[in-house]
This record gives sequence, structure tokens and C-alpha cells, in this order.
Amino acid sequence: MDKIAPIVLFVYNRPEHTKRTVESLLKNTLARASKLLIFSDGAKNDKDLKKVNAVRDYIKTIKGFDRTEIVLRDKNFGLANSVISGITEVFKQNDRVIAMEDDIITSPSFLNFMNKALTFYQENKSIYSVSGYPYPIKISNKYQKDIFISYRASSWGWGTWKDRWEKVDWEIKDFSTFISDKKTQKLFDRGGQDLTPMLKAQMKGNVDSWAIRWSYAHFKKNAFCLYPIVPLCKNIGTDKSGTHSSSSKKLDVNLEESKTDFDMVKKPELREEIAQQIQRLFKLSLTRRIINYLKFS
Repeated sequence: MDKIAPIVLFVYNRPEHTKRTVESLLKNTLARASKLLIFSDGAKNDKDLKKVNAVRDYIKTIKGFDRTEIVLRDKNFGLANSVISGITEVFKQNDRVIAMEDDIITSPSFLNFMNKALTFYQENKSIYSVSGYPYPIKISNKYQKDIFISYRASSWGWGTWKDRWEKVDWEIKDFSTFISDKKTQKLFDRGGQDLTPMLKAQMKGNVDSWAIRWSYAHFKKNAFCLYPIVPLCKNIGTDKSGTHSSSSKKLDVNLEESKTDFDMVKKPELREEIAQQIQRLFKLSLTRRIINYLKFS
């Protein structure tokens, strides 16, 4: 392993989720060689303050990483601003990162996969990010590779490089051109029918998402997110405990605990059958499409 990427963990007001996230990371073989940077967002209101303080009490006790650094925000940044500003700050001294939120648990080989991929694909500019969370899709046994690529980026257990991150237009300055071009929207939606509606919601101020803008950056650069064929991380926040969480089990997966090594492919190719499965996973119902049309047309 040429270089170990720092782990950047964003936490807020979920002490039990945060503990499970950290404990799963500590089971990784590369945990002791990894630097952990924690950004703790400030409380949004008095109601959240007690749990924010509980999280802060816990993270100050964390041991087992190469070293741990904590940034305590004085005010509430919100998830989007916290992630964008936090990753940007870390990139002042690093050329790659592994990013986690406080509701993602990992398998013991997650860090191994992420670091291997971040090293192997550093010079491949068609790979814009790496994630340990493959969507709950069924990959044929005939597909013998350990990785695949997708139009869709993931915000669950992901990593990227400084030179990609610095090219992102977080303001989406070309949105007026994009929204007037149905063909371009259709191309963006190759990663799922929900992408364009989410970007519209972001630009209208109905949501505050860094992740949809991150996916749009992949699209603009004709780039992909790279995944393992088996789940190395999963979201445990589908209990309505988080700002953007829901109770849906649609995206639930079972962690792969036994696989420890992954072969990388020099020039990974998009597999249409995998792309179609991800499209189907995020296909919108007719009712949802009508609602989106009425909201954003």
C-alpha cells in the first residue's frame, strides 16, 4: 500500500450511530495506520444540544487510529456545508480522502479496498470517486471482476482525490442551460431517474445536498464512480434519526465480511446490465414523476 488516505468523519447528534461507525472502522486492518479527522457540527437548536454534546464526549475518547483530530464547529453548518468545507480543508494537506458520515458501518476490508483503489486509479481521470457501497443489485456470476463502474456517485463510504474535488462547481453555474436541454437531462439520468429532480430541488432551495452536486460533477466530467462487487459498507441511519434519513429498506445490503483482497482493472468498462439494474433501482413511479413535474416545471 503506497499511501494511506486520511478518514474524514462527519458527526452531529447521533451518539449510538457514531459509536457503531467508529467501532466498525476500528475492526479494519488499516485502522491503526489511518489518521482519523472528525468534524463535529454545532447544534441547530437547544433540542439537539444534549445529543451533540454526547457525541462530542464520545469522540474525545476514541483510540486505535494512527492519530485522531477533532474539529468542533461553533455553529451549525448543516450537512452539505459541513462536508464541502470539511473535505476542502482536509485537501489543503492531502491529495486523497476517505469520507464517512455517522451512520455508515464498514466491513474489516473496507479501508483496504478504498486505499487500494485510490492508489490504483489516481491517474485515471475517468474515475472521479470510489465507494465501498455497491447498490443492492444482482451481479451475474459470469462477471468475474472485483469492481464495476457506474454513472451514479455514492455518498455512503466514499473517497476521492484533491484534483477531482477542486474541479467541482458547487454553484452549478450552467444550470439554466442544463434545465432547458431534455437530451442532457436524459444523459444525466442514466444514473437514475431521481437525479435531475434532485438537482432541480437543490437549485430551488428545497433541499440542501452536496451529494447531488457531486453526482452532477461526475456527469459533467464524463466520469464514473468505482465500486466493489460486494458490499463493504452499509447505512444504518434508515431509522429517521438523521436529517436526510428515511425508514426505507430499499437500499439495504448485507456486509461482506470474508473477502479481503480485490483485483483492480486498469481500464474498467461500463457494463450495461449493471447500469440498467441501478437505473431500475432508482426508477420513479408515475405518481412521483407527476409530482416532480408539477413542482419543478
